[in-house]
Amino acid sequence: MTEPGREVSDRWAQWRRSVDLADYETRWKRMAEAGEATHGEADFVTTLDPPPSTVLDAGCGTGRLGVELARRGCDVVGVDLDDDMLAFARRNAPDVPWVHGDLATVDLGRTFDAVVMIGNVMVFCRPDDRPRIVANLARHVAPGGVVVAGNAVESGVHAFQPDEFGQHAEAAGLVREHRYSTWQRDADDGGRYVVTVHRRC
Repeated sequence: MTEPGREVSDRWAQWRRSVDLADYETRWKRMAEAGEATHGEADFVTTLDPPPSTVLDAGCGTGRLGVELARRGCDVVGVDLDDDMLAFARRNAPDVPWVHGDLATVDLGRTFDAVVMIGNVMVFCRPDDRPRIVANLARHVAPGGVVVAGNAVESGVHAFQPDEFGQHAEAAGLVREHRYSTWQRDADDGGRYVVTVHRRC
């Protein structure tokens, strides 16, 4: 396992040391084989209005979302700091560009119809990096495009809060369009999960 470097949060490093990536990856496959829905996030993205043709999978991990979106015909680029996780993505979809990079600083030299973060990126990143990540991802959104983020809602000092994300998004020139409690677009209930859609006008 690659030991996470100083650029990742202590929380992420602790989580990674506790997880067997092979088990993590195959868990989703077992769920799919059992008939469980495993692509709610991809369903959400492909039913945006208008549906995106280009997608940045930000914090892509093992590529579960990006692989599925590519299968559905999207032009996908995935970015993550964890090379071990990217190795799974590259094996599962070798034709998709999987980029080792920091979301706060990466420059892909292009924009996308949608930038999507599904893996609790804001929860696991260093709190001081949150505004930089949102601002940098906003720079990768084409005019009229969206940033879609799904995160657990927590309490406590430095815990992620949806209003904080909204403030960073607004500062980056994005306007909130929707806020849900699930990837199935259930109304925001102030619960433990939130999905937000912010658009670049």
